[in-house]
Amino acid sequence: MEIVDRFLAAVVSPDPGDLADCYAEHVVIEMPFAVPGLVPPRVETTREELRARFRAGTAVRRYTELSGVRVHECADPATVVLEYDVHGLMHATGERFVLRFVMVMTLRDGLIAHTRDYTDPIAGARALGRLPELANALAGG
Repeated sequence: MEIVDRFLAAVVSPDPGDLADCYAEHVVIEMPFAVPGLVPPRVETTREELRARFRAGTAVRRYTELSGVRVHECADPATVVLEYDVHGLMHATGERFVLRFVMVMTLRDGLIAHTRDYTDPIAGARALGRLPELANALAGG
């Protein structure tokens, strides 16, 4: 599947535009394991807003490689399930991290129109130095 290959290559591309270009003009991103108050569990956004978000992320961290990639095609050809680990580096500290993902993609016209991203919010907060914020959000503050 061309879009899946493009997406996986774009995750580790130094140009955040490469990743944004994999998405439809309007996209829905759901994160069922998101911690309310830290990360919204559902975002309806545009490709250009994603481009700005991805660009901001590259100022803080760099994804350097993928591992454990598994692509699962589904009975519905518009749905793909990906499993992958993202290895990265925090610019400020030089600290390396690994984030594991399972992503359910819904495709429309060869682009990603909807995702459900399943990842460990603790590992994400740790990698981004946001554990205190995570603890506060979990405590209801």
